[in-house]
Amino acid sequence: MRPWISRSVPWLVPLLLAGCSGSYQPPKLTEKQTSELEQALAGKVAGEKTSCVNHEPQTNLTAISGNVLLYRVSGRLVYRNDLIGSCTGLTRGDTMIIKTWGSQYCRGDMVTSADLTTGMVTGSCALGDFTPYRSPGK
Repeated sequence: MRPWISRSVPWLVPLLLAGCSGSYQPPKLTEKQTSELEQALAGKVAGEKTSCVNHEPQTNLTAISGNVLLYRVSGRLVYRNDLIGSCTGLTRGDTMIIKTWGSQYCRGDMVTSADLTTGMVTGSCALGDFTPYRSPGK
């Protein structure tokens, strides 16, 4: 092992473990964000969370905040995704880049927000579980 690695690794371990402690609390939604979320989910009923959803043609992935995404599959079905971490650039309208493995969005897939004008990465987070919201059947 290289000497600089053996000196630096012991003090890195507590920092890495502290980052995994689960103490992260996402920022609360603003009034405007709450209103947009309520409007998008109005009349729909929450279902059981799932860890993956299929990429569907003609779908719409929308950032409500740096922590909440909506994945609109149809007028009757919308998935809410509470991100793991925060992609703060999404609140400014930055572009969302999702790295997926296959034909589904899954919990843990990496999301990056980027300002395409400057080429700067503005946030990095991961997809959480997907909660389906469906319009009641007739």
